[in-house]
Amino acid sequence: MEDYAVIKTGGKQYLVEKGTLLNIEKIDGKPGEKVSFDDVLLTSLSGKVNIGKPIVKNSSVIGEIKSQFKGPKVKGIRYKNKTRHSVRTGHRQQLTSVEIMDLSKSPAKAKTGSKSKKEDKDGS
Repeated sequence: MEDYAVIKTGGKQYLVEKGTLLNIEKIDGKPGEKVSFDDVLLTSLSGKVNIGKPIVKNSSVIGEIKSQFKGPKVKGIRYKNKTRHSVRTGHRQQLTSVEIMDLSKSPAKAKTGSKSKKEDKDGS
Protein backbone atom coordinates (compact mmCIF):
# COMPACT_ATOMS: atom_id res chain seq x y z
CA MET A 1 0.00 0.00 0.00
CA GLU A 2 1.16 3.48 -0.75
CA ASP A 3 -0.63 6.36 0.94
CA TYR A 4 -3.74 5.37 2.87
CA ALA A 5 -6.10 6.64 5.55
CA VAL A 6 -8.81 5.38 7.88
CA ILE A 7 -11.95 7.52 7.81
CA LYS A 8 -15.14 7.42 9.84
CA THR A 9 -18.54 8.01 8.24
CA GLY A 10 -22.00 6.69 8.96
CA GLY A 11 -20.84 5.11 12.22
CA LYS A 12 -18.37 2.86 10.40
CA GLN A 13 -14.66 3.01 9.66
CA TYR A 14 -13.14 2.51 6.20
CA LEU A 15 -9.56 1.97 5.04
CA VAL A 16 -9.16 4.06 1.87
CA GLU A 17 -6.48 5.00 -0.61
CA LYS A 18 -6.59 7.06 -3.79
CA GLY A 19 -8.94 5.51 -6.34
CA THR A 20 -10.92 3.42 -3.82
CA LEU A 21 -14.64 3.06 -4.60
CA LEU A 22 -16.77 2.95 -1.42
CA ASN A 23 -20.45 2.22 -0.84
CA ILE A 24 -21.32 4.13 2.32
CA GLU A 25 -24.52 5.16 4.08
CA LYS A 26 -26.32 7.96 2.27
CA ILE A 27 -24.81 11.43 2.34
CA ASP A 28 -26.37 14.48 0.73
CA GLY A 29 -25.20 15.46 -2.72
CA LYS A 30 -25.63 14.79 -6.41
CA PRO A 31 -23.43 12.64 -8.64
CA GLY A 32 -20.30 14.57 -9.65
CA GLU A 33 -20.13 16.68 -6.49
CA LYS A 34 -17.07 16.69 -4.25
CA VAL A 35 -17.35 15.61 -0.62
CA SER A 36 -14.82 16.02 2.18
CA PHE A 37 -14.37 13.55 5.04
CA ASP A 38 -12.86 15.37 8.02
CA ASP A 39 -13.07 12.52 10.55
CA VAL A 40 -9.70 10.99 9.67
CA LEU A 41 -8.57 8.52 12.32
CA LEU A 42 -5.21 7.48 10.82
CA THR A 43 -3.05 8.55 7.89
CA SER A 44 0.01 7.10 6.24
CA LEU A 45 1.40 9.67 3.83
CA SER A 46 4.81 9.09 2.20
CA GLY A 47 5.72 6.43 4.75
CA LYS A 48 4.90 8.50 7.84
CA VAL A 49 2.06 7.18 10.00
CA ASN A 50 -0.07 9.62 12.03
CA ILE A 51 -2.53 8.23 14.55
CA GLY A 52 -5.30 10.54 15.73
CA LYS A 53 -6.44 11.13 19.28
CA PRO A 54 -9.26 10.53 18.23
CA ILE A 55 -8.85 12.31 14.84
CA VAL A 56 -5.78 13.51 12.95
CA LYS A 57 -5.77 17.31 12.98
CA ASN A 58 -5.53 19.30 9.74
CA SER A 59 -6.14 16.29 7.49
CA SER A 60 -8.98 15.41 5.17
CA VAL A 61 -9.97 12.95 2.49
CA ILE A 62 -11.63 14.26 -0.67
CA GLY A 63 -14.05 12.11 -2.66
CA GLU A 64 -16.45 12.42 -5.56
CA ILE A 65 -20.02 11.12 -5.44
CA LYS A 66 -20.61 8.62 -8.24
CA SER A 67 -24.21 7.56 -7.57
CA GLN A 68 -27.05 7.34 -5.05
CA PHE A 69 -28.79 3.95 -4.86
CA LYS A 70 -30.55 1.41 -2.66
CA GLY A 71 -28.78 -1.62 -1.24
CA PRO A 72 -30.06 -5.20 -1.32
CA LYS A 73 -33.24 -6.09 0.55
CA VAL A 74 -32.74 -7.44 4.05
CA LYS A 75 -35.63 -9.59 5.28
CA GLY A 76 -36.57 -10.12 8.89
CA ILE A 77 -39.21 -12.11 10.70
CA ARG A 78 -40.68 -12.10 14.21
CA TYR A 79 -42.42 -15.29 15.24
CA LYS A 80 -44.30 -16.14 18.42
CA ASN A 81 -44.66 -19.79 19.19
CA LYS A 82 -48.14 -21.35 19.78
CA THR A 83 -50.05 -18.15 18.93
CA ARG A 84 -49.94 -18.27 15.12
CA HIS A 85 -48.40 -14.80 15.13
CA SER A 86 -45.61 -13.83 12.74
CA VAL A 87 -44.53 -10.52 11.24
CA ARG A 88 -42.34 -10.25 8.17
CA THR A 89 -40.41 -7.06 7.46
CA GLY A 90 -38.04 -5.86 4.76
CA HIS A 91 -35.60 -2.99 4.47
CA ARG A 92 -33.43 -1.48 1.74
CA GLN A 93 -30.69 0.87 2.95
CA GLN A 94 -30.03 4.11 1.05
CA LEU A 95 -26.38 4.10 -0.09
CA THR A 96 -23.95 6.47 -1.79
CA SER A 97 -21.09 5.35 -4.02
CA VAL A 98 -18.00 7.54 -3.50
CA GLU A 99 -14.64 7.43 -5.28
CA ILE A 100 -11.69 8.69 -3.22
CA MET A 101 -9.80 11.38 -5.14
CA ASP A 102 -7.19 12.73 -2.72
CA LEU A 103 -5.67 12.23 0.73
CA SER A 104 -4.29 15.46 2.11
CA LYS A 105 -2.50 16.77 5.15
CA SER A 106 -2.78 20.52 5.05
CA PRO A 107 -0.25 22.59 6.99
CA ALA A 108 -1.28 23.76 10.43
CA LYS A 109 -3.06 27.06 10.30
CA ALA A 110 -1.21 29.87 12.04
CA LYS A 111 -3.24 31.42 14.80
CA THR A 112 -3.59 35.14 14.27
CA GLY A 113 -5.01 37.73 16.59
CA SER A 114 -4.40 38.70 20.15
CA LYS A 115 -5.11 36.76 23.28
CA SER A 116 -8.52 37.14 24.86
CA LYS A 117 -9.02 40.58 26.35
CA LYS A 118 -10.34 40.99 29.82
CA GLU A 119 -13.45 43.09 30.04
CA ASP A 120 -13.14 46.41 31.83
CA LYS A 121 -15.15 46.56 34.99
CA ASP A 122 -16.79 49.82 35.93
CA GLY A 123 -16.88 50.71 39.63
CA SER A 124 -20.00 52.85 39.30
